[in-house]
Amino acid sequence: MYSKRVLDHFHDPRNVGEIENATAAVEASNPVCGDTVKLWVVIENGAITAARFKAAGCVAAIACGSWLTEWLAGKPLAALPNLSPDQIEAALDGLPPASKHAAVLACDAVRQLAARRPA
Repeated sequence: MYSKRVLDHFHDPRNVGEIENATAAVEASNPVCGDTVKLWVVIENGAITAARFKAAGCVAAIACGSWLTEWLAGKPLAALPNLSPDQIEAALDGLPPASKHAAVLACDAVRQLAARRPA
């Protein structure tokens, strides 16, 4: 049902936890299924230098949160709005139809982050 990449990020999630002195922190949730992703980042010189997450929800929500923290590392702030659910799904070698909401949830967190970023 899940790809090897999804299962890898689920069983061995990367960058789990909070960043105490984060530059920005956001939370996105899906009211239909109850999944929640919290994201903390450190921004230096216009780029993300650290990202961590916590997720409560399905296998795909945890996998998308884990993948997201790896994708964010080193990204310039200008790249944030360009992330799409399809890009996350492709990077994880696909998501089952019932789990596609997890990629949307991760993108929602990034869009909130992009909106809150320092001027």
